[in-house]
Amino acid sequence: MAALQAVVFDLDGTLFDHPAAALAGLREWVAGRGGTVGPEVERAWFAAEERHFAAWREGRCGFQEQRRRRLRDVLPLLGLPVGDDAALDADYEGFLRAYEREWHAYDDVEACLAVLAERGLRLAVLTNGMPEQQNAKIAAVGLAGRLGPVVTAGELGVAKPDPRAFAATCERLGVAPGRALYVGDDHAVDVLGARAAGMRAVHLDRRGLGPADEADRIEGLARLVDHLADAAA
Repeated sequence: MAALQAVVFDLDGTLFDHPAAALAGLREWVAGRGGTVGPEVERAWFAAEERHFAAWREGRCGFQEQRRRRLRDVLPLLGLPVGDDAALDADYEGFLRAYEREWHAYDDVEACLAVLAERGLRLAVLTNGMPEQQNAKIAAVGLAGRLGPVVTAGELGVAKPDPRAFAATCERLGVAPGRALYVGDDHAVDVLGARAAGMRAVHLDRRGLGPADEADRIEGLARLVDHLADAAA
C-alpha cells in the first residue's frame, strides 16, 4: 500500500460539533419566540435538515430553499406561522444567529491535528456547504490556517458523495487519491464517496450508529492515529 501523504476531513459532525450547536441554537431561537422544544420537535428539526439538505446536495433545490423547506416542516409543530419566502428567510436568520453563538470544535480535534502535523501529513477539509459559512465556522473555533485548503460543495458546484468532489480536493492538495485518507461521520456520503474516488476512508462514528461491519471505524479522533498505525502494520 502506498504511503499516506494527506488526511482530508469532513467538517460538520467531524471537526465541528454541528449537532450540539444546532440543538442549542434551536432551543434558544424557539425560546425567543415564546416556545419550547420537546423531543418531537428536535427529531423533526434534524429529520428536516437531513431530508432537505440532501435535496440541495443532489441539485433538486437551491441552498436558501432547502432552509425554507425545513421551516415549513417544523414551524407548524411549534404553533408558529409559516410566512412567505421573505418571512421564512428572516426566521432562519434568527435561528442562524443563535446557532452561531454555540459554535465549537470537538474536544478531540486539537490533539489529533497536532499529531498529524508532527508527522508531516498534508491536511484539508472537504465539506458539503457554502464557503462563507464553512470558513466562518473554522475561524470561530480557532482552526483557520491549520487545516490546509477548505474545499466546499458550494464552491465546486458538486457535492459529496460525488467522486468528483473528492478528486478535486486531492488535486488541490497535489496528492494522488490513493495516498489520501478521508475522515467523516456520514458513512454513505463520506466513506463510500471517498472510496469511490480511490481514496482511503475512515468512518468517524461518534454516536455508534454506523454499519457494524465497517472495519475502518473509530469512535473519536483520539483513535485516528492509532488506527493509521494499525493499518500500516
